[in-house]
Amino acid sequence: MSELARGSSTWRRATLQDLVFFQRGFDITKSEQQSGDIPVVSSSGINSFHSEAMVGGPGVIIGRKGSLGTVHYVESPYWPHDTTLWSKDFKGNHPRFVYYYLHMMHFERYDVGNSNPTLNRNHIHKLDVLIPELPIQEKIASILSAYDDLIENNRRRIGLLEQAARLLYKEWFVHLRFPGHEHVGVVEGVPAGWRTERLRNITTKIGSGATPLGGESSYKTEGITLIRSQNVFDYTFVEDGLAFIDDEQAEKLSNVTVEPADILLNITGASVARCCMVPERHLPARVNQHVMIIRANPEHIGPHYLLYTINANQRKQYLLNIARSGGATREALTKEVVSELEIPIPEPRILDMFEETSKTIFAQIQVLDRENNRLAAARDLLLPRLMSGETVV
Repeated sequence: MSELARGSSTWRRATLQDLVFFQRGFDITKSEQQSGDIPVVSSSGINSFHSEAMVGGPGVIIGRKGSLGTVHYVESPYWPHDTTLWSKDFKGNHPRFVYYYLHMMHFERYDVGNSNPTLNRNHIHKLDVLIPELPIQEKIASILSAYDDLIENNRRRIGLLEQAARLLYKEWFVHLRFPGHEHVGVVEGVPAGWRTERLRNITTKIGSGATPLGGESSYKTEGITLIRSQNVFDYTFVEDGLAFIDDEQAEKLSNVTVEPADILLNITGASVARCCMVPERHLPARVNQHVMIIRANPEHIGPHYLLYTINANQRKQYLLNIARSGGATREALTKEVVSELEIPIPEPRILDMFEETSKTIFAQIQVLDRENNRLAAARDLLLPRLMSGETVV
């Protein structure tokens, strides 16, 4: 096994199985899982928890089926799903270093499946790698972990801010303990001065988009953002799988341009009725046919109040019931149904107070989101330099 000088350290040529030995995960269905705090790691990451662990941590897990080649890291005991390969033996290497190194492998290139993308561990075990001495691995892992620790801290802060806004909405508009509520009469559960409006009467746009001709084969690696249902969660916009289209494609979808403070609502499939706002750094953007744009009319209602109202349990359940009761094989919401959704409108003073507070919270979230984007970009720029030995530590 040959050695290469990398600055003052030595890197050796080896194969992937000398860096980490992978084992196939263990099958378990959602119905078989029992309440617990053990993460079940599938090819797409941690999507559920179970009462039993199959292996101890730390662990590095890669997608074997479906989301091919994704790389995940867990510190504690976990259950690696059958759709993954898990790190049975680190061969004396630093687990965090292994995790970062695997991001350089681009395992999606080694698909051996037919209709379903599949990774064969026997094939990837033979791939060539360069492995530095353990002290160098530790330094590299420490440098890259510092970025991820800052990102995770910001994510926690974002979560706390989102929770604060939801709790404020619940306190004011569910429990009706808004400022000055002691002096406001309530008739049939509705405070005096409030009214109810159909969504169509308090918005300037309700409409969904379309998929560019050619579908996913027409997507670009950069350009105008195309938002799909997989990016839209309740209150949260998820970047994973974000698609892009060129200017010509975007022009054909100019009537579904996403503007700041637009609300996005999923209208088909298993994710139907999920609803969020998009961070402004992703704009300009378009949406496909599975996502609806709802644009609040500022003369009648604030967009942040409208977002939380649509996501409130009562209206969320109403939309889900409508989507699942149409008799079709796939859940769906129509423009007509969404347009008729009843929205309670508080008296202007309370509405303005909530909008100003939630707008400030959303602005703080966007600052943290942009900071995380910069941190991730810096980490990803540094990663190949560290892993090739170009940057000496």
